[in-house]
Amino acid sequence: MNILALLDVLEDELERGMNLPFTSKALTDKEKCLEVIKDIRLNLPDEIKQAEWIKKERQRILVEAQREAEAITKDAEQKIRALVDENEITQRAYKQSREIIENAQNSAKEIRLGANEYADSLLEEVEDYLSKQLNILQENRSELNSKRR
Repeated sequence: MNILALLDVLEDELERGMNLPFTSKALTDKEKCLEVIKDIRLNLPDEIKQAEWIKKERQRILVEAQREAEAITKDAEQKIRALVDENEITQRAYKQSREIIENAQNSAKEIRLGANEYADSLLEEVEDYLSKQLNILQENRSELNSKRR
């Protein structure tokens, strides 16, 4: 059963619920509603699942990039300490360490930007898909409501 049909079943179940006097609340078949919700989850489009994976993957990439930047920075700091004793070598070491740190920061920034662009691109695709699905859902509900009248 597709999601729209499942939503119709859920909507029907909620409408069939017995209204409680003097309130806007109703009694419904909880098990039936939970079963329909479970079926909806099982029938969600792969794009939604993929978006969740992309979100987790993006976070993993950012953490990895941060770790790599920290490792490169730590390595650069160790190299600087080893060269401090000799003046000429020290000057070259400071220059080299600055370049290493700058390269590490640039690499980390590029990785973060790439991950963000990739995630944004995929999320945009998912957003477009979901927007189309929402439009279809709204059209179906309007059509259903117009047939009731």
